[in-house]
Amino acid sequence: MIDKQRIIIKYFNEGLSTRKIEKELHISRKTIRKYIREYQKKRERLTESKSEDELLIADIVEKPRYDCSKRNKVKLTDKVLDRINFYLKENQEKRASGRSKQVKKKIDILEALHSEGFDIGYTTVCCAISDIARRQKEAYIKQEYVPGATCEFDWGEVKLTIAKKLCIFQMAVFTTAYGNYRYADLYRNGKTESFLDTHANFFEEIGGVYKEIVYDNMKVAVARFAGLNEKEPTEALLKLSIYYGFSYRFCNTSRANEKGHVERSVEYVRRKAFSKRDDFESLDEARIYLRQELKALNLKPQVLAKGQSACHMLDVERKHLSLKPPRYDCAMVLEARVNKYATVAVSGCYYSVPDSLVGEFVMVKAYIDKVVCFYKNETIAEHKRLYGNHEWKIYINHYLKTLKAKPGALASSAAFLQMSEKLKLIYEKYFQGAEKDFVALLEMAGKIGLEKIEAAINEIERLNPGSVDFDKIAVICSRRNIYAGLGTRPSGAIEEFSKQMLSIYAAILENDAQESEVSA
Repeated sequence: MIDKQRIIIKYFNEGLSTRKIEKELHISRKTIRKYIREYQKKRERLTESKSEDELLIADIVEKPRYDCSKRNKVKLTDKVLDRINFYLKENQEKRASGRSKQVKKKIDILEALHSEGFDIGYTTVCCAISDIARRQKEAYIKQEYVPGATCEFDWGEVKLTIAKKLCIFQMAVFTTAYGNYRYADLYRNGKTESFLDTHANFFEEIGGVYKEIVYDNMKVAVARFAGLNEKEPTEALLKLSIYYGFSYRFCNTSRANEKGHVERSVEYVRRKAFSKRDDFESLDEARIYLRQELKALNLKPQVLAKGQSACHMLDVERKHLSLKPPRYDCAMVLEARVNKYATVAVSGCYYSVPDSLVGEFVMVKAYIDKVVCFYKNETIAEHKRLYGNHEWKIYINHYLKTLKAKPGALASSAAFLQMSEKLKLIYEKYFQGAEKDFVALLEMAGKIGLEKIEAAINEIERLNPGSVDFDKIAVICSRRNIYAGLGTRPSGAIEEFSKQMLSIYAAILENDAQESEVSA
């Protein structure tokens, strides 16, 4: 551009010849003549037009460009372009059918072209693909949202240190389209039970239900692809939408911009919340922290909302929301067969049920925090949810039938290791070598509670230290049951009550006497 300006000034203003300009600027006379001819021609046209031709004016002062329009592509022939378009179309069909991880990258397309006998370089292929993509770019249509109409949902991965251990969590994020109100929560995984739980919690927080929720092609929402643009929802999403009365919409494949609110919100919430702090003692502490950060974010004024906060915009929307029914039962329901260890498998972990059900099918409801098992519409077991790999949750009272027949297997069993520390202490102090009696004690504890067993042991230790056994515990507990049945004694029943007390003490003394004879 500088050379063009110098040539024009020296020729028209200073009156130098092309030869002198060549000597001064060291530019070819052919180039000098080209600039002078172009300038003269355009100035004459501008003068003849007698008007301000903006395009012509811009053309006069335009930067010189090398004209390569007449050059023919040697390697990138029409046949090569046809094959590149074929592979790009093949990639599009794979993405639409849920095989996005099996598409060909640019280097794979190059290798495919080489295998077909085409002599072409990687840079040429990349430029051709970029040129095709540039021609196919779509225009975005700005949307205006109605209050209470649309909400978007997505998952995002978060890495946190919990109790000095690095853990990976799934962060569920909702963003309202009208006011950009953000709700988020942390889960161990992004499975069905987490998906249901976060929806129920979100509707509880906002106090209503949006008319439409937008999802991408996540597995918990899309059961299968029925065509290029048709998707079938999962049973869990269908039931959830029927119960709460909202409609759902899926984005097109690889079109994250169709739910741009929540797509940006995942990154925004993750950065704003956990860039400041990512070390916690427990998951519950991390959840409380996330809620506090979200509250602060939702109270900030928004430029696009004319200074109104997301909380204010949500208050406007609440009167347009559908009524919220009672909280949904957020459980993944499955039928499982009880294996030979009297356990059922849920997501790679095992939970005990009564040993009499080995080989039977039971219904299991897996929540985010617990697993409940049912047999013939009755609850048979409830355990705290495990999230490790091949972990076992075993309740020893589920194995009393088997332990009665095999009492020797008690001490080395997994059930014994997971038993409460109080029961372990009772076994080690009083029942080592008497496993059969300990199994009977476990059965009694399941009926009347461990607290009464402990109280009976303390009373026996006070009366006769070192003589604790199952029979004495049973007598004491039986006596306590009699006391419980008597209630408030009438004044005329003192004599009867005294006789009952004497009979109980006689039974205890008789047991002590029998023990003494046996030991003698």
